[in-house]
Amino acid sequence: MSGAFLHTLFDVLAWLAAAAAVYWLSRQRLQFPAQSFELPYIAALVFGAGLGAHLFGSANLWLSGESGIARSVEGAIAGGIVAIELYKWSAGIAARTGARFALPLALGIAIGRLGCYFAGLDDFTYGTPTALPWAHDFGDGMLRHPVQLYESAAMAVFALLYVLAVVNRNAFVITNGFYLVLAYYGAQRFAWEFLKPYGTLIGPFTLFHLLSLSILLYAGVMLATAPKARPMHERAVA
Repeated sequence: MSGAFLHTLFDVLAWLAAAAAVYWLSRQRLQFPAQSFELPYIAALVFGAGLGAHLFGSANLWLSGESGIARSVEGAIAGGIVAIELYKWSAGIAARTGARFALPLALGIAIGRLGCYFAGLDDFTYGTPTALPWAHDFGDGMLRHPVQLYESAAMAVFALLYVLAVVNRNAFVITNGFYLVLAYYGAQRFAWEFLKPYGTLIGPFTLFHLLSLSILLYAGVMLATAPKARPMHERAVA
């Protein structure tokens, strides 16, 4: 099977896993803000995520001396955040609405990055050369960091910890899960960017270094200003 086919296959699996996560959460008797199921909210999220994915993905490609159009999952996250915050501001929504997306996001990235790994060189998500035992040859005879697997494993760990928190009715994690996954994602993504052959933007930092810091800062502010989570028993409010 070709790398492009495997990439598409894992993209589909990522969406299915995200949907399964939403269903599983619904079976846990957790109540999430109703706004995140409304059509205008979903439309804003999809539009912002799509725009951000292509804008940042293509910009990083050009900064790295490559031509073409590309997509970026981190760009999609950033675009989605901006779009939703603007939508909430225009609609007068003060509630925090992202809690239900923590587990779907973590699972989607963990599985989707496997598709990036199998896509090989064409995906431009591989790492820099290394002599480590687990280095991978993506088809050009050069052994490189399989950074896609690093990120996949990191996000799978978060997903597992989040599931355990839900099972144990951890009010803080459930209520602030979206900002926790953003902080975790931004931190681990910032680290992996040093192992990628992308063009730098400021000093040793790439576009995605700066985007990771922005996401991390946003999450940090939201966590620092989060209202106190109420204890959860049979029902929970997130």
